[in-house]
Amino acid sequence: MKQRNLLAKNKFGHSFYKVRKSSSNKLSLKLNNAFGFLLFSLFLSPVAANAADITEQLHYPQIDKKVLMQSRDDADTLLRLGERQNIQGNPHKAVKSLLQALEIYHSIGDLNAIGLTYEFLGKNYVELKQYRKANDAIRRRLAIARDTKDFQSQIFALNNIGTLLLQKGEFQTASRTFEQALTIAQSINSTEGYGISLSNLGLVSARLGDYTKAVKLYKNALNYRRQTGDPIGEANTLNNLGEVYEIVGNYQDIITNYAAALRLAKASRDNLNQLRAIDGLVAAYSSVERYNRAFELLEKRLEIAKNLQSPLEELKSFESYARLYEKLGKYPTARNFYQRAITLAKTLEDSRKEVLLRDRVTQMMKK
Repeated sequence: MKQRNLLAKNKFGHSFYKVRKSSSNKLSLKLNNAFGFLLFSLFLSPVAANAADITEQLHYPQIDKKVLMQSRDDADTLLRLGERQNIQGNPHKAVKSLLQALEIYHSIGDLNAIGLTYEFLGKNYVELKQYRKANDAIRRRLAIARDTKDFQSQIFALNNIGTLLLQKGEFQTASRTFEQALTIAQSINSTEGYGISLSNLGLVSARLGDYTKAVKLYKNALNYRRQTGDPIGEANTLNNLGEVYEIVGNYQDIITNYAAALRLAKASRDNLNQLRAIDGLVAAYSSVERYNRAFELLEKRLEIAKNLQSPLEELKSFESYARLYEKLGKYPTARNFYQRAITLAKTLEDSRKEVLLRDRVTQMMKK
């Protein structure tokens, strides 16, 4: 099973990051609940960062109001740039922009913006497989949320930490972390918090092989996500359901849930959940030899990747084309698509992926 989302890939897919509006800079930012997709090797320390360690470093000099406003505008611009660079598949550049924004937010003492920036940094560090830095950033986000009594952000931070634990294989610890988030959601009656926490608890059950319980949790999560009018969260959970049904081989439910996720994601212009749903549908249609429909979806996938200006998603599209043509025995065409994927792997400086693709071509040409 593959996760299809913004982060690199996770076997079951999950809600990973959520960034809400900052009361200080009124930036409306969203990070897709998308994990993608990721193999974690970090043992996460249970010791949370203390927000006092951050805030004690802040200084509050008497700054001219115009200078202060310009600094905030510069930081906000860098934050938006970091988001755009992440979507385009450039986490290295995104981290650089976000660290510059973080320095400015520190200098003006904007604690809420600092928390948001740490959340963005955590996501990008995950994509770069720099898990210690990701863990530190997310735990700092949690510490700031606790200091500022931001219970909603605590829910999201706990879910992010639980997701990291889940990917490491620490299922019970991850479950307890998601339960903490659910408890906070109950205490403040957060429908949104219910939805994401229940969905992630479904992931735990899926990873433990209890698919009946996972389906029940996902369906419960869907009820809350629909109440909040959260199409991105709903599409994400529908994709989760699709992946569980894919595991148990329930073809009709696979199609039903992925197709519903695709419709929602398309309507809300949620490109990353569209990509994830398309990947699930392509696999499902290919398994029953509905190749024309699979190729139609791959054409749409490549279009989305190009619109996102994401070399990484274009690479994935070319690789999917290549594998499908290889399955059909059309080796010259498959080789052409593999070569296009290899070219993009070079552009992304992903030597590991380049080697794997070249090996795939070599094995195919031996057939």
